Amino acid sequence: MNQTESEEHLVDEDTEVDQKELPLLEHLTELRSRILRSLGVTFVIFIPLYYFANEVYVWLSAPLVAVLPAGSSMIATQVASPFLTPFKLSIYSAIFIGIPYLLHQVWMFISPGLYRHEKRFAIPLLVSSTALFYGGMLFAYYLVFPLVFGFFTQVAPDGVSIMTDINQYLDFVLKMFLAF
Repeated sequence: MNQTESEEHLVDEDTEVDQKELPLLEHLTELRSRILRSLGVTFVIFIPLYYFANEVYVWLSAPLVAVLPAGSSMIATQVASPFLTPFKLSIYSAIFIGIPYLLHQVWMFISPGLYRHEKRFAIPLLVSSTALFYGGMLFAYYLVFPLVFGFFTQVAPDGVSIMTDINQYLDFVLKMFLAF
């Protein structure tokens, strides 16, 4: 294929995108299908994670537990916290693990409406964003959390017992993961 044939092929594909319009109902049906697939995969990932939810929480809380003063521990201040906190952790973990598939479903919904040059730009962006998301979470867990929790436990005023609520800890950690 020479240069002009290649350019004509790209123009034909872009023209096809311009001419291929679907009714609103078909777009909504496609969106519904993508959402249901995403929810299904998230649920499938959630089931085994929930079985190990307490072990995952122990692993997640290790950076704080390691720097707590002797005699301190994490506490549950609400009646349902011992059940709901690991449940919530399992849901968020399933979403975090399923991010590549979820982004793929978003991509499959959006990509038919994009021109070829836009598609070429988007794929490296999606792959690098996913890798950076996971890299940021690892950076936060292994480098930032020990420093932050060490600092927080050292600056506590005299007479203050450090006893972190398990739900508040999970919320803080999830916000930090998203920030990084």
